[in-house]
Amino acid sequence: MTPFQQWSCIAGFMVVAMAAAWDWQRRRANAGIVDVVWALGMGGSALLIAATGQGARLPRACLAVMAGIWSLRLAAHLWRRVRQVEDGRYRALRERWHGHQGKFFGLFMFQAGLVMLFSLPFVAVGASPAHGLTVALGVAVWLVALAGEAMADHQLERFRNDPAHRGNTCRDGLWRYSRHPNYFFEWCHWFGYVALAWGSPLAWLSWLGPVLMYGFLRWISGIPFTEQQALRTRGDDYRDYQRRTSAFFPWFPKS
Repeated sequence: MTPFQQWSCIAGFMVVAMAAAWDWQRRRANAGIVDVVWALGMGGSALLIAATGQGARLPRACLAVMAGIWSLRLAAHLWRRVRQVEDGRYRALRERWHGHQGKFFGLFMFQAGLVMLFSLPFVAVGASPAHGLTVALGVAVWLVALAGEAMADHQLERFRNDPAHRGNTCRDGLWRYSRHPNYFFEWCHWFGYVALAWGSPLAWLSWLGPVLMYGFLRWISGIPFTEQQALRTRGDDYRDYQRRTSAFFPWFPKS
């Protein structure tokens, strides 16, 4: 397939998938499913591009493994969080929108568009002739980032599962050095695809991953929404955490 054909297939599939997810949300009043489908959509996009790309086999195989494992781990983690209770961020939106299903449908279609946008680095890898050192570098970056994100998620989940911590802010492990270490490592993982796309005629597309992901996490849909919910539920304890702890890049906390 040509890159345009790949991207068109992703677009059509994601519109259908997100429409089905919206209907699931409508019947269960749980919009958290949108994040699960986003993660699975990213993995499916990578597998399609790896299978149909015209570049070298090694970077395409690494793309399939890297993005496939990353998306499945993220989707499973998110599903455990949202399968029974709607995430507080979406509950707040539901209250603000008074349950307006047209607005929720727009949200789900917006997420379909984000899969199309964030699949463009995968398109660059699908046309890449990369081999040897650059592929090894990409895999190494991905391994470190995946381990960091999984560790941050595990530390937070373990903290939340302890009833004694209800109403308190997690400061354990990586969360001592960053308010959002999971987001930080999520961002880092996109540099792995930059390395895999080295030498690709579409290599510039690979930089959309880390650049756009940083913008979304830092200013649009990541940190702002998460911290608004944290302030609603943890109040002054979270304000103190904000004063002492770096928002994104890990650093030593202020005394």
